[in-house]
Amino acid sequence: MNIAAYCRVSTDKEDQLNSLEAQKSFFSEYCEKTGDNLVRLYADEGISGTKTKNRREFLQMMSDAERGLFQMVVVKDISRFARNTVDLLQNIRKLKAMGIETQFLTANMTSMGNSEFVLTVFGALAQEESNNTSKRVKFGKKINAEKGRVPNIVYGYDKTIGDYFNLAINEGEAETVRQIFKWYTKDGYGASKIASMLNEKKLRTKRDCQWSQNAICRILTNELYTGKIINGKQEVADFLTGKRTEKDSEEWIVVEKLELKIIEPEIFDEAQKILSERSKTFKFTSERHSNQYLFSTLIKCKHCGWSFRRTVRTYKNTYVRWVCSGHNMQGAESCPNAVTVDEDELINALEQYFAGLLKDKKNVIRRVVSEFERVYKAKDENANLEKDLKAKISKLERTRKKYMDMFTDEIISRKELNEKLGGSLKELERLENELKMVSYHITRSEQLENILNNTFKEIENINDLRSMTNAQLKRIIQKIEVDKDGNVDIYLRLFGDLGLDSTVLICDDHT
Repeated sequence: MNIAAYCRVSTDKEDQLNSLEAQKSFFSEYCEKTGDNLVRLYADEGISGTKTKNRREFLQMMSDAERGLFQMVVVKDISRFARNTVDLLQNIRKLKAMGIETQFLTANMTSMGNSEFVLTVFGALAQEESNNTSKRVKFGKKINAEKGRVPNIVYGYDKTIGDYFNLAINEGEAETVRQIFKWYTKDGYGASKIASMLNEKKLRTKRDCQWSQNAICRILTNELYTGKIINGKQEVADFLTGKRTEKDSEEWIVVEKLELKIIEPEIFDEAQKILSERSKTFKFTSERHSNQYLFSTLIKCKHCGWSFRRTVRTYKNTYVRWVCSGHNMQGAESCPNAVTVDEDELINALEQYFAGLLKDKKNVIRRVVSEFERVYKAKDENANLEKDLKAKISKLERTRKKYMDMFTDEIISRKELNEKLGGSLKELERLENELKMVSYHITRSEQLENILNNTFKEIENINDLRSMTNAQLKRIIQKIEVDKDGNVDIYLRLFGDLGLDSTVLICDDHT
């Protein structure tokens, strides 16, 4: 008789692989005794028995069964065939429908000769054993997490093989990590640009690969660089499907090891803030971060929310101007803003604006402090204000996402999207600014004044606006908003965080 044999081990550890070799030898000896012809031995290595869809050799065996390559499948034990009772019965039934018998040698059982009830009982026992194994693994991981188990491979550190709880800083790689955070938080480069810069320097990742945008983002979001080992962010909710669920941050297991600190917590937090802002911008507008030019992604259309794009025209002289991307690409039906902003005029206006701020420094500081105290007082008077603001923000974000998804799926046009969203982006910013003020835990106005003075100091240090980088300008300016009448609103970053804005008129026509 032509037979097929199937064997499996659930991990790729050395002792288990020896077990696989033992299973192979077992079937060879079995065929010598029975005189059967072993058509093929199907063997899955390092694969769990709870899901057949992940077992390539098993699926190949089922495919070959349909082609009639053998008349019987021989398995040493039911648990090697499947640890999921449903999968066990379904696949046995498929084989029976093709006239192929399944024999489990250890239990001396066959699919033809034994009832499904008996097979179900043995299958349930195998499944329960898998469940118990899952629980033991979870318990072991929890104990190791509480001891501060470190990752196997992480850029910036070296690990001694076999030592689960210690890392040593690799000074060369650590310097690269510091450079990545500096480029991102101080110089304003994006993850993709940073990856390109590292590849140009011929630097490689820990696995000796080229750098990618995802690799940079993994570094920027890894708390280990601040000296915190965090385990238990996820857990396997169902051992049969392997589905993982996110756990609340209160349930994370955090172990502090300051000797592993490469990045200061303040720098790490700044990186997370920038990541969040850029992610939100891309989520709402599908617009990627750019710092190629001085005003890249800084000038925003007040009507459609898209950034202005840079255009260069040469006629006798070279003219550099900025136009609304939404109007420029989608037309007037999508966005009515046909205003063209001359770059030189904008630079001159900003220089005058900064000069005016410095001249009126005392009054500006007094105004900001007064506004802060007003909102902070409201927090004391209404304990539910913070909760209410978060609820409004959440609702507005869900509404915006719904319409953005409809636009992405081409259910509505860009024009309809703008009509649906209307001033929601501005309202969202207003609510977020107020929430920041409510959550702002400065109790003395003198401390706020110090922060404001530092902002003015940055403005005072501007020698030549044209020589500044996009990242440097973004540390001072949150955005520059332009409407279809040519009115331009300038939002300073600190003032924007506190819900305030200043306005300057640059042009009053549509050219």
